[in-house]
Amino acid sequence: MNFILTGHKGLIGTFLLRRLTEQGHAPILLIDKRETPSLENPAPITDIANIENHSLSQPVDVFIHLASFCKINKIIENPDLALQNNVLGIHKVMEFCRKNKIPKIVFTSSSRVLSKEKNPYTASKIYGEELVKGYADSYGIEYVIIRPSTVYGPFNDLTKRLVDIFILNALQNKELKIYGDKNKTLDFTYIGDFIEAFLIAMEQKNKEFDIGSGKSTKLEYLADLIIKLNTSGKKSFHSPEIAQPQEVELDISPLKALGYEPKVSIEEGIEKTFRWYKENFDEIIEKRK
Repeated sequence: MNFILTGHKGLIGTFLLRRLTEQGHAPILLIDKRETPSLENPAPITDIANIENHSLSQPVDVFIHLASFCKINKIIENPDLALQNNVLGIHKVMEFCRKNKIPKIVFTSSSRVLSKEKNPYTASKIYGEELVKGYADSYGIEYVIIRPSTVYGPFNDLTKRLVDIFILNALQNKELKIYGDKNKTLDFTYIGDFIEAFLIAMEQKNKEFDIGSGKSTKLEYLADLIIKLNTSGKKSFHSPEIAQPQEVELDISPLKALGYEPKVSIEEGIEKTFRWYKENFDEIIEKRK
């Protein structure tokens, strides 16, 4: 299988690219906002319309679109981030697929679209879901929509997801801040489980899949796990952030019916991730300067 992948420098993209190439699949083009255009030097997602004048050297079987701006609090501060990165990004991706006759798109949406709380980020992801369906009906481009829950793992996560923040704060003797009360939950998905589910889902046609562990975890419990592993630390509770979900539940039964079964518990996954961060702490901090 020949594929194009956006966001290959992130947590999900790094592990997915590794697995796909191990399976013998070939990346025809890699695109990440931190680099410039070509297989060796990828491009910003909003520049995709200019890549090789819509000309590819080889046929492409699937376009996997992971790249987006995913920090809800930052988007609420500046909604233009959702427009420029997420809305225009998926529009340019779909046009690229249409003009290059790429038969299938795998679009990474978000589990947050299922929450009662709405904001410009969730709106941008709902737009993306509807656009890929629109291109399916109008141009015959098949799609798979992926809605990840909170993915984590042993990786220097420059997007600063919650597990990343909590672990680094613990290692630096800083507070683990919970924006919500003692009942705030998320569904945390270890990266290995997520990739297994992703590979199953992307084989399907015109389907939507939630990917999670199938179990909600209180943020207080997560903080306590990390503090215990660190042997020191403290947590604190703060007012909920604007339009951020306080409870998250996903339905992974469609994926389980296809053979997906989460294997890594929150306790095992957090321990693996914490140990990696601790062993690589100096390098992680140096790369963030």
